[in-house]
Amino acid sequence: MTQQGNYLRLSGFYFFYFALLGALVPYWSLYLTSFGFTAQTIGSLMAMLHVSRIVAPNLWGWLADRSGRRVQIVRFGALMTCILFLAIFFQEGALGIGLVMLGFSFFWNAVLPQFEVITLNQLGQEKSRYSQIRLWGSIGFIITVSGIGALLDLISIRWLPWLMLGLMLLIWLNTLLIPEEDPVPVDPQQRGAGQGFSELLLRPQVLAFFIICFLVQFGHGAYYTFYSVLMVEVGFTRAEVGMLWAIGVVAEVIVFIFMHRLQQRWGLRRIMLISLLLCVIRWLLIGFLPQQLPLMLLAQTFHAATFGCLHAVGIALVHHYFTSRTQGQGQALFSSFGFGLGGASGAYVSGVLWGSFGAGVTFGVSALASSVAIVLALIWIYPEKVQQNN
Repeated sequence: MTQQGNYLRLSGFYFFYFALLGALVPYWSLYLTSFGFTAQTIGSLMAMLHVSRIVAPNLWGWLADRSGRRVQIVRFGALMTCILFLAIFFQEGALGIGLVMLGFSFFWNAVLPQFEVITLNQLGQEKSRYSQIRLWGSIGFIITVSGIGALLDLISIRWLPWLMLGLMLLIWLNTLLIPEEDPVPVDPQQRGAGQGFSELLLRPQVLAFFIICFLVQFGHGAYYTFYSVLMVEVGFTRAEVGMLWAIGVVAEVIVFIFMHRLQQRWGLRRIMLISLLLCVIRWLLIGFLPQQLPLMLLAQTFHAATFGCLHAVGIALVHHYFTSRTQGQGQALFSSFGFGLGGASGAYVSGVLWGSFGAGVTFGVSALASSVAIVLALIWIYPEKVQQNN
C-alpha cells in the first residue's frame, strides 16, 4: 500500500469518528431535553458518555499492549458500538437511555486511544504529520455539526439517533480498510512492562500532567453538556448553534495545520500555559455574556487553544513521557483520566449547578478548574526534564 493511501485511510477514520462526535456532543443534550428530563438528569446522563472512559480505554489499552492486535481491537470496538446503540430506539426512560449510553460508549471510547497509537506507529519517522491527519477529524465535525444543526430546524430532534447510527456504521467500515499490524509477542523481558508503566506514571511531573488533563476536561463538562441548551435559551436557532460549534472547530483545524511549527517555535510548556489561560477567559465569557454574539464568536475561536492545542500537547507529552512498550496504556490513561473521569465529573457537577445557580456559576467553576491547572503547569510541566522514554 502506498504511503498516500495509508494517510487517506487513517484520515478517513478520524473524519467519521469526529463526525459522530459532531452529532453527539452538541445535540444529544437537546435530544434528552425532548423527553422532559431535568437539568440534573441530563447532566447525569451526559456523564454516562464519560464514565465508561474511566475503565474502558485502560482495559483495551492493556489488552492491546499485551496482544499487539491493536487493529482487531479497534474493529471489534467499532462494531460493538453499532450493535449496542440499536437499543436506543426502544428507550423512553432515563434509566434505559443511560444504560444504552453506558453500553455503547464502553466500546466507542476504547477505540480512539488505540487508533492514536496505530496512527503514530504507521507514521514512523513522520510523526509531525499527525496533526495533518487529525485535522480531518475536525473537518468531519464541522460538516456534521453544521449540517445537522440546520437539519434539526426542519425535522424532529428524535431523528438524531438514526443519523448517529449511520455514522457509526461508516466508522466500522473504515476500520476494515486499515491494514493489520503484525502482532508483537510479549517476550519474558517485556513482561515487566506493567511495572515500568507504574514507575513512569508515578513521576511527579507525569502525575501533575494527568491532573491537569482532568481539570481541563472537568472545565469542558459544562460546555459539552449545556452550551447548546444555553444558546437556544438565549434566542439562537439550532442552525446558529451549529454554526457556533463549527466556528470553534474551524479554528481548531487551523491550529492543527500549524501545530508542528507552533511546537517548534514556542514549545509544549508555553503552548499549554497560554491555552489554559484562554480556557479561563472562554468559560467566563460563555457563562456571563452568552447573549453577546461578537463575544460568543470570540469565545468559540478560543476552541483552537482550549481543545486543539491542549489535545495536541497532551498527545505529544504522553508520547514523550512513556516508553514504546507502554504507549497504549499511556494514551488510554490520557483518555480515561481526562476525558473520562474529568468529563464525567464536569458533566455531573454542571448538571447540579445549572438547575440551582444558572450559567454564570456553572461556567465560573469551569474557569476556576482551569485556573488551578495553570498553577500546576507553572510549577511542574517542564518536558525537557523528562527524556528517558526509549
